Amino acid sequence: MENARIIVVDDEKMVTSAFRTLFAVEGIKGGAFFNSPKEALDYMQKEAPDLIISDFLMPEMNGLEFLREAKKLYPETSMILLTGYADKENAIQAINEIGLYKYIEKPWDNDDLLMNIRNGVERSHLLSNLREKITELEEAKKQLEIYSNDLERLVAERTHELSQANQKLSGIINHCADGIIILDKEGRIEQINPACENMTGLDTLAILNRTFTQIVKGCKQDMISDACGLFGLCADNSEILLKDCHIVNSLSGAHTPVEINLAAINDEEQTLPEKYVGVIRDVTSQKETERLRDDFIATLTHDLRTPLLAAIQTLKFFIDGSLGELDEKQKILLSTMLQSNEDLLGLVNALLEVYRFDSGRLELCKTIFAPKVLVEQCIEELMPLAKNKNINLEFECNFDEKLEICADRSELKRVITNLCGNAVNYTNKGGHIRVILKAQSGDLIFSVEDNGNGIPKNDIPQLFTRFSQGTSRKRSTGTGLGLYLSRQIIEAHGGKIWVESKINKGSEFTFLLTDVVKSDEERQVVNG
Repeated sequence: MENARIIVVDDEKMVTSAFRTLFAVEGIKGGAFFNSPKEALDYMQKEAPDLIISDFLMPEMNGLEFLREAKKLYPETSMILLTGYADKENAIQAINEIGLYKYIEKPWDNDDLLMNIRNGVERSHLLSNLREKITELEEAKKQLEIYSNDLERLVAERTHELSQANQKLSGIINHCADGIIILDKEGRIEQINPACENMTGLDTLAILNRTFTQIVKGCKQDMISDACGLFGLCADNSEILLKDCHIVNSLSGAHTPVEINLAAINDEEQTLPEKYVGVIRDVTSQKETERLRDDFIATLTHDLRTPLLAAIQTLKFFIDGSLGELDEKQKILLSTMLQSNEDLLGLVNALLEVYRFDSGRLELCKTIFAPKVLVEQCIEELMPLAKNKNINLEFECNFDEKLEICADRSELKRVITNLCGNAVNYTNKGGHIRVILKAQSGDLIFSVEDNGNGIPKNDIPQLFTRFSQGTSRKRSTGTGLGLYLSRQIIEAHGGKIWVESKINKGSEFTFLLTDVVKSDEERQVVNG
């Protein structure tokens, strides 16, 4: 209270002097003393008081009038009226009209006066703080009303946008020519579109809660029979493509060939996806087009073999002198023609092999033979090419000629020759190639390592596809069918083939044949 702003108004200087002395004794430094109420009002225009003490009987303006004007300026400020005994009724009137805090009769008791002054100042501060809080609350209420109105508007707009988006999405799903299916994490069907209903011959109610594997048949992927494995792979790779599938129509019995893009529906708050979406595309027309194309290629290449063989044999007759002596230039020209025709025959034979594999007409002729001897023969055939490029070609084998396997010898020779030949072709002069043959737990593992230029990571997925020629850095002049046929042969044996490569460090091609190594007892039975 020492620095409280207290205004004292009394027309008698003796009274204001007494207050001045009292404030000085009590250490109150914020007092302002006036003998004129009008001067006090002028002062209050600039300074806000914490407490107003006013006499009642004053010549210019009585205390009731003065306090009424002060109340207009500072409604929260506490006011004390000084009055004589005879003016009690006026004091009570001031309390009722103005909201007077206190009236004190003259002469007053200093202790009682100081207590009322202290309480009055504290009351003023409390009322002032209350008013500020009320003002803040009113402002907050206004802002809340504005925010509430904006929120309602935003919610309405967003609801409208979501409704439109949902209508568009529903229209796309319902009118999409491809089947769309929603699955839970266990592989059970939760939702399908009309196109999927047409493919299966089942309506939504009949197909719900069936599993994915109950309507999708014939996938080559092993994990199709295991929903957890399939969806685990889908979650890791975001999206997988299932080929060579078909859907059986329960009404017509028709088998519809399809390809399925399966993807996880990811939720940022969930570690593992809870739902999956599949897009099922009918590839009947595509399969028919491929069949007609392959039949055309097969027919064409088959019919080309006879005239090519005739041309090759005729050129050989000329070159070996059977049809007369030739000079050196003629021999060179005819030898070039012979090589070109043999290359063309090789392409024709490769295309026919591709057709055999793709049409499922390949029949493996498995026999019992020693794989080490086969690899040594392949290396011996390629050794002149390696020496011509000064390439060090090594062969490592962890077993002897007694170990035998059951497989198609001629087809495996095609694979081994192709992998080793590629290594020689793509290894720089003075390079190094290592051929490794291993047998363990009934499996045969064959690898070819080179220190060539390596294969870019982006090219590796296309290496074992049809007409893939080398890499984007270096293209071969071959048919682009060698690695494709190698993959088909190894997979026909139930094996796997893959490649690991690093730029400027080299490549390693490997294939694995499982359960092909024969025991001594098995070989005795076959030989017997």
